[in-house]
Amino acid sequence: MALKIIDHGSKEYQQMVDLRNEILRKPLGLVLTEEDINADKNNVLIGAFEDEKMLGCCMLVKQSDRIVLLRQMAVLNDLQGKGIGKALMQFAENIARDMGYREISMQARKNASGFYEKMGYREASNEFTNLTIPHVIMKKYI
Repeated sequence: MALKIIDHGSKEYQQMVDLRNEILRKPLGLVLTEEDINADKNNVLIGAFEDEKMLGCCMLVKQSDRIVLLRQMAVLNDLQGKGIGKALMQFAENIARDMGYREISMQARKNASGFYEKMGYREASNEFTNLTIPHVIMKKYI
C-alpha cells in the first residue's frame, strides 16, 4: 500500500471525491458540493493506494498555526479493519508534525470514536449532531 499527498484536480483527487461521496455522504442522502470541492484546494489531501486504486483518504485543514483539523476520513467498506485507517492516521500525523502543527482536532462520528481513541485521541466535547448523525470533537497532541 502506498500513502501519498495528492493534488487537487488530479485523477487521484477524483477518486477521493468518489470515495468520500460513497462512504461518507451517500448513506446520509448527501453529495459533496462544488463549494466543498473548491475548499479542498487549500487542504492537504492524503490517499492510500494499492496500485492506482484508492483504498482510503483523509485531509488536513489548517485551523491555526498550532492546530490542524483532520477531516473526511474514509476507507472502502470491505477494507475497514485491515489497518488502512491506522496507516492513514499515522501518515497524516507525521505530515502535520512536519508542518509544525502541535495538535490534531476532528469532528468524529460517534460510531468511529473508538477507532480514534485507539489512535490516542480523546473526546473533547459533549456529543452533538452534525449532518444528522452524532459526533464528538476529538483531539490529540502531536
